[in-house]
Amino acid sequence: MAAAGGGFEDPSEDVLAQAAAAFGLLASPARLHIVWAPAQGESDVTGLAERVGGALPAVSQHPTKLKLAGLVRSRREGRRQVYYVDDPDVVEVVRPLVDRLTDRAAPARRRTRRDRWAARCGSSRARPRH
Repeated sequence: MAAAGGGFEDPSEDVLAQAAAAFGLLASPARLHIVWAPAQGESDVTGLAERVGGALPAVSQHPTKLKLAGLVRSRREGRRQVYYVDDPDVVEVVRPLVDRLTDRAAPARRRTRRDRWAARCGSSRARPRH
């Protein structure tokens, strides 16, 4: 591994390929949500489908792919497969990014509601002022 300008060594090609594959899996909003959910607490596929808002057959394929990549784990409880995240590194990557983007979206959401209200008030459907 060659040292970069800051004195850090570059990761190997294999490590970069594995990281790119993991980030590629997380590029799907459904899969990112499926990693987010068990990072907050264990869930079976039915619970994940409810949280993600997708059909059970469509959602059930995602945890399997995430498990193969080592991003989630599972254990069997009777007939159910329960998914969870026990790797703090996965949580440390996903949670701060989602939190940051949520914080950034909050002012835009407030502005959007305000803009819709102003547009509604300025339209012909606005309540007359007395």
